This record gives sequence, C-alpha cells and structure tokens, in this order.
Amino acid sequence: MQEDYYGLLGVSREASADEIKKAYRKKAMEFHPDRNPGNKAAEEKFKQISRAYEVLSDEQKRKLYNQHGEAAFEQGGPGGPGGGGQRTYRGADPMDIFNQMFGGGGGGGFGDMFGGGGQSGETSGEDLRYEITLTLEEAATGISRKVTYRKHKACEKCTGSGAEPGSKKSRCPTCGGQGHVVRSNGFFQMRQVCPSCGGQGERIEKPCRGCAGEGRIVGDHSVDLRIPAGVDTGTRLRSSGNGSAGRRNGTAGDLYVEITVNDHELFERDGDDLACAVPVKFSIAALGGSIEVPKLKGKTILKIPAGTQGGTTFRLKGEGMPKLRGGASGDLLVRVDIDVPKKLTDAQRAALQAYADASNDGATPVADSWKHKFRRFFS
Repeated sequence: MQEDYYGLLGVSREASADEIKKAYRKKAMEFHPDRNPGNKAAEEKFKQISRAYEVLSDEQKRKLYNQHGEAAFEQGGPGGPGGGGQRTYRGADPMDIFNQMFGGGGGGGFGDMFGGGGQSGETSGEDLRYEITLTLEEAATGISRKVTYRKHKACEKCTGSGAEPGSKKSRCPTCGGQGHVVRSNGFFQMRQVCPSCGGQGERIEKPCRGCAGEGRIVGDHSVDLRIPAGVDTGTRLRSSGNGSAGRRNGTAGDLYVEITVNDHELFERDGDDLACAVPVKFSIAALGGSIEVPKLKGKTILKIPAGTQGGTTFRLKGEGMPKLRGGASGDLLVRVDIDVPKKLTDAQRAALQAYADASNDGATPVADSWKHKFRRFFS
C-alpha cells in the first residue's frame, strides 16, 4: 500500500503550495542518495517524497489525488487510459525533480547543488546567500558596506580552464560534445547532464593539479555592497555575478543579500510608516500646549489642542521611512499617552482637589460616553 503523500512530506492536507515546497526541500536534503551513499532505504524514501512532491505541487494532479488517491495515476484509473482522462505516467525522475527545485539544471549530485564534491553537474556557479543586519537609521538612509565571504573562485593556475597549461582537450565520446545525454523512461525521454564530462562536452588530457580539473578553488572574496534606503526585514537584494565561479569558466552565480533591521527603542515600523508614543502631562492635554517629539532625523514641535484625550494619534506627513522603490516617504504617527504623576506635593494635591471640586462632573467626553454604554448594558 502506498504511503499517503501528505504524510510522506509531513504536511496537512490543507497545506499551501509554499508549505509543500518547503517540506520537500527539507526531506529531499535529508534523504538524497549523495548524502546517504549505499543506503537503499534512504534512496527509496527519496523516490517516494519526490513522487509526492511531483503530484502535490501540481494543482490538477493534487485534485485528482485528493479524490482518488494513487489510483488516479494507475493505468485505467480515473485519470488514466480507460478512465475518461488523458494518459498519466508513473512519475518523473526523482533527480530531475530535485535539480529543478534547487536550480542544478539536471543530473547533478547533492554536492553540486550545495557547493561540495559529488558528481559533476552544470557549469554555472552556485548562487550564494549573505545576511546583513542594519539599524533602523541605516535602513532609512541606505549604506555602503564591504563584506567578505568564502566562495568558489577561478583557479589562477589554469585561469579557470581546468586543464594543465599545454594540455589538450578532446570531444567527449559519451555525449559527442553535446554536454548532455538523453535516456528513455518508457513513453518519455529525459535529457540529463553527461556523466562523463559533467556538461562540458569535452575531456581534458591532463586536469589542472591546482583545482583537480574543476577550474575553480575556494577562497575569500570581498565586495562593496550598496544597500538602498527603505529596506526592511525580509528584503532580498541580488548582486549579479558575485556568487560562486562556474566550473571551467562557466557563468558565475549571484549573491543574494538578505536584510534584517533591528528593533528601535523609540519607533515601531509598519511598512513605510513609523509610530512612537510620547508622554504628555495632564495639564497640557487639558489646557493645550506644545511638546517636543522625536523624528528619525532630529526632532520637531507638535501642538497639542486643549482637551486632547489619551491615545489620540497625530500624523506627521513624510516623516516616516523612504520607499524602497522611490516616491513619497511614509508618515510618522505620534500617539499621546497621558503621563499621570505617581507622587504629588501638597500644593499640587490641593490644586487638583480644587479642580475636582470645581469640575463638578463637568464635560468629560470619554467618561460621559462610557457611562452611557454602561447604563445601556445594564438596562
């Protein structure tokens, strides 16, 4: 009996496409044959989760599976010959699914996908990821930062060719110089990277001893990155060509910079808007006045109208964060918090008592509104 596809990936039947994709990536890395050499159980598990992902990642196949299970893809099943639908097949090659997911281009091993050894794959270099943490002020102004990281670089000895100086190259006899081979899987034909030349289409007489014929070695690399104003946590920037060098002068990958912006002690961010809470004395809130409020760049004076209630929010246009792709900046939202003193002098207490006696439950909009709701609730 076939194991449930959702159970294989460890997701619920209501899982989104993104959740299914993330689950497959995790499982595929765990059970990939290159990570489990000689482990037949892991190899079989890899095939099963690949088949599960192939079906559940396709909206139409997933709908058929939810209705009929694995029988939907059998000969004569609800979706197969004799079942009123188009011919379906038993599944694509698990390696093709894996390589399509991880950008390997087909045929490459686990080491190729993640910068290790393993069998040869595409000539293009791998994309890399680098994380940068910024303050809110840096995110508002944009910065330039020099970063250093490890990556594959072109071998200096062979200038990236992979061959010893003076060594001859010949056409690969396995693929005839095409760089790929085609194999049949029943009704279907699948193209894969040539296992003999790793997609190069040629063989080297004497591989370079400095890089073992790879045409690249691992080393430190530095690059000056320009982080634009307006980035936020989760922003992903691409630096073209600053990923790993390709094999034998293949195209270099890209560097993806992932941004994290630290929390700020005064401001909270909501998209391009900023918000802050400012304490206001009761006397100013009641009588009106002016208070000093912070901005990302300096400070400003905000007028408080008489009778301002706690929680009132004032909007300062254009004093928020700049937009990442240009345009008007966001706003600064200033929320008033009434600052009630914990200790009073005798003079202050007497003055407040005189105010309380004089007010005689006068016009107090918040209290009056609450009393109305209170009476209505108990009526």
